[in-house]
Amino acid sequence: MGSQAAAPPKEDYKLKDTNPQLGERWPHGGLRGGGGWISSERATSTYDLVEQMFYLYVRVVKAKNLPTNPVTGNCDPYIEVKLGNYKGKTWHFEKKSNPEWNQVFAFSKEKIHSSVVEVFVRDKEMVPRDDYIGKVVFDMHEVPTRVPPDSPLAPQWYRLEDRHGDAKVKGEVMLAVWMGTQADEAFPEAWHSDAASVKGEGVYNTRSKVYVSPKLWYLRVNVIEAQDVEPRDRSQPPQAFVKAQVGNQVLKTKLCQTRTTNPMWNEDLLFVAAEPFEEHLVLTIENKFSSAKDEVMGQITLPLHIFERRLDHRPVHPRWFNLERFGFGVLEGDKRNELKFSSRVHLRVCLEGAYHVMDESTMYISDVRPTARQLWKQPIGILEVGILSAQGLLAMKTKDGRGTTDAYCVAKYGQKWVRTRTITDSSNPKWNEQYTWEVYDPCTVITLGVFDNCHLGENDKPADSRIGKVRIRLSTLEMDRIYTNSFPLLVLQPSGLKKMGELQLAIRFTCLSLANIIYLYGHPLLPKMHYLHPFTVNQLDSLRYQAMTIVAVRLGRAEPPLRKEVVEYMLDVDSHMWSMRRSKANFFRIVSLFSGMISMSKWLGEVCHWKNPVTTILVHVLFFILICYPELILPTIFLYMFLIGIWNFRFRPRHPPHMDTKLSWAEAVHPDELDEEFDTFPTSKLQDAVRMRYDKLRSVAGRIQTVVGDIATQGERFHALLSWRDPRATSMFIIFCLIVAVVLYVTPFRMVTLLAGIFWLRHPRFRSKLPSVPSNFFRRLPSRADSML
Repeated sequence: MGSQAAAPPKEDYKLKDTNPQLGERWPHGGLRGGGGWISSERATSTYDLVEQMFYLYVRVVKAKNLPTNPVTGNCDPYIEVKLGNYKGKTWHFEKKSNPEWNQVFAFSKEKIHSSVVEVFVRDKEMVPRDDYIGKVVFDMHEVPTRVPPDSPLAPQWYRLEDRHGDAKVKGEVMLAVWMGTQADEAFPEAWHSDAASVKGEGVYNTRSKVYVSPKLWYLRVNVIEAQDVEPRDRSQPPQAFVKAQVGNQVLKTKLCQTRTTNPMWNEDLLFVAAEPFEEHLVLTIENKFSSAKDEVMGQITLPLHIFERRLDHRPVHPRWFNLERFGFGVLEGDKRNELKFSSRVHLRVCLEGAYHVMDESTMYISDVRPTARQLWKQPIGILEVGILSAQGLLAMKTKDGRGTTDAYCVAKYGQKWVRTRTITDSSNPKWNEQYTWEVYDPCTVITLGVFDNCHLGENDKPADSRIGKVRIRLSTLEMDRIYTNSFPLLVLQPSGLKKMGELQLAIRFTCLSLANIIYLYGHPLLPKMHYLHPFTVNQLDSLRYQAMTIVAVRLGRAEPPLRKEVVEYMLDVDSHMWSMRRSKANFFRIVSLFSGMISMSKWLGEVCHWKNPVTTILVHVLFFILICYPELILPTIFLYMFLIGIWNFRFRPRHPPHMDTKLSWAEAVHPDELDEEFDTFPTSKLQDAVRMRYDKLRSVAGRIQTVVGDIATQGERFHALLSWRDPRATSMFIIFCLIVAVVLYVTPFRMVTLLAGIFWLRHPRFRSKLPSVPSNFFRRLPSRADSML
């Protein structure tokens, strides 16, 4: 019993069904046309994927005619809203009797234990004194309820009362008080009682926000040649190369093979740039003076907005640019005049709008649209996600001697990032926030991560802590069905696998056009330029890292910022690094693929050895029939796959995929392997020689790991054809199998073989550089890579 209690139960790592009360439900009660609750029960679809949460809203607009302090002759007013034990304060104005705040306070109805809400107007003084000016008191039972989409409640002027409420005093305050839900437009910018302990600037870091990734472009710089470049030492022609820089990205061409003042390269350099363009393209032509020294011969700085934005594969016209002679200052003006010809460089530069700039791994890609908006297709669906709550979060930091967690959730799909508000000091935070995305391709992945907010003003840590992450592939969801599940939040730490809690979500994928979805399954996943003029693997890795860096910097400049550590965790910045655990997991994914072939070979062995005479006789009969009628072979195979698909429909997955600890080989990982996985790159081990060999091994092994994972992915996609993991793809495939079976039954086999051979040996003129329809369909099938930690 003791050992069983010590071991974590297996179901802790599994997905769980939940049954939340979704949608808007308004309780009965109240008088028609009066205060209190509205008199009918209704449910709307505005926030139908979250549990309804009621809030008391107090909008403080402004005040007028406030009395001045008889001692100082000034008034430094601020307002305090008090409801039970919760207090919210506005900022104060100095020497102003008619201040304007326009601030909203939101108090959760669950935590209201008072029958009145009090609004105090106070005078902020440096010395301790009675700063009371006046107050307004509202009875909670008389507060009206606002039901969106009604217009906002109009604020009213209220006379201030004295401390005992017996008499009116000088001054008025404009207020609006109402009961509403998280669907209220005042909700995102309001001060929340859930974060009442946060003071000062930390309040801004608790609010929910929507972010948009910057518009990214690939900048292609084709360095063709240069003319009249001269080194300082004119006795020997230079051996030149070009160095190009955009922001922090620096690339170099190869050395010109010959020493000449008119070098040629004809080499492409690729960069990532983000709108609005803040960086410039800086080109320098340098001479390889020695193995340790380069001499700059000329330089030019070009703004990015002057370059052509290319939307297809048509060539860009080259241009000549004059170089600034490097090293001639004001005192050397005469020498500049001596130059008969200025050095110049021949470039072909363009901003590639027909590519999709990848800032995330292709395994978990959430957007496949090209950069240029003119090339976008119409959306094919709507993705709605209700971020309900988290349960059982572990303490991430200590405050006043006790463990605490200030959790918020981030979701990323396409160019849109969302961040929920921060619920302070709670291991079971309830957000109940709903967000919507347009879907342009169903074979994409949404990523959600939970983090601990470490920037609330007191004892700030340098980075927000990771609590866990969830990935969901849209093609594995049935259309128009609401999934309500609790996903485990799993994090791999140097000490081992750890469950940090559970994230409760409600998800719905709504189809706008089934015909467009079927159309997409036969087309390339990425824009066609990725296939007509593809990048190398090294270029893609480098460009992805640069794109991720730019996105992290731009989102970090928002208010509140989406910090670098959050963006990197959501974009899987370290997914390409070497890990013995991941390599083992990918190896066993491959092994599991061959289990079916091994079982088939064992069965054939049993047939050959007459282990079951009846089965062996039936196989012999089937074999003789196929020999006599070979045209039945292909129809039988396709019909067999159709029947398997229909049979597997009963056992199709009912839940979205989730992080699989057994698949990820995370439960039985050795501590030494974890120590290696969490080691820095380059390594922090001692001895330089060992460090070099170790880093080289990890770099090579990381590529092997990726290849092994790709092989496993391709095999798992074969399984996905009939597994109903992607219900649309399986439906299309089994219907195709049925049609093919019928066509092949009525078509002579020899004719089919002839047509297939002619098609297979067709002339290259009749071939397309784009992948074929079966290839495109296959690449869109889901794999178990989504469930990998």
